[in-house]
Amino acid sequence: MAELTIQISDELAQRLKPLQNRLPELLWRLLDVANSPQVQQTVLAETTDIPEVYQEVLDFLIKRPTPEEIMNFKVSSQAQTRLQALLEKNRSAILSPMELAELDVYEQLEHIMILLKARASTRI
Repeated sequence: MAELTIQISDELAQRLKPLQNRLPELLWRLLDVANSPQVQQTVLAETTDIPEVYQEVLDFLIKRPTPEEIMNFKVSSQAQTRLQALLEKNRSAILSPMELAELDVYEQLEHIMILLKARASTRI
């Protein structure tokens, strides 16, 4: 039997901890789903697209914002509406794998922006 070592975020590790004894089974299931023709077409069509919210944050940061601008930054109303839709689908447990990945992007960006705003607040 092979041993696999991967690096994951602390948050993901915490989420996986209760499932650690089932990880091999879950990986097999994920491979079965990912290898289905329908999922492969969706992934190929969408992997080249960067979520709009990601692009918004990148565009904001590339402008080298001041600490005050960082503190006042908010994503667009379209991004907020999309996040609300994803959260609602998540509550209803009807997220597709791509939507789940998109929701993860929102969570990661929110975490980064919280840390960035905390740093910026010490420089004002």
